[in-house]
Amino acid sequence: MMISSRGRYCLRVMIDLAEHQGEGYIPMRDVAERQVISLKYMEKILPVLVKNNIVEGLQGKSGGYRLTRKPEEYTLGEILRLTEGSLAPVACLECGAAPCDRAGECRTLPVWTELDRRINEYLDSVTVANLLKSVTVMDSIC
Repeated sequence: MMISSRGRYCLRVMIDLAEHQGEGYIPMRDVAERQVISLKYMEKILPVLVKNNIVEGLQGKSGGYRLTRKPEEYTLGEILRLTEGSLAPVACLECGAAPCDRAGECRTLPVWTELDRRINEYLDSVTVANLLKSVTVMDSIC
């Protein structure tokens, strides 16, 4: 599983909106500048969040975007499943996947099933509010 830039950027947008939630509707341009995300990319991200009632938007001079819930009510799992579609480590575990012909004798299926469970359990345990509290810089693994 590899989280796309779309998923990572959505998380950054959500954190930014949470940090500035007391300011009312936040203009897209402000979020884009703070997060160093192009406006063109923001125009693709925000409608998905609005359509799924993750954020709400307001048109006009005083317009912008804001969260529809408290930061502690958004899990990373919810946001990433919305943007990524599936967090499954292998295709046969994706929602709606056709049954695998080899499932009965697949010796690796239990490993992938447990990994999928742990990924979802972990991402569903971390909230946007948690990310607001922790600012940790990690050295690159690669």
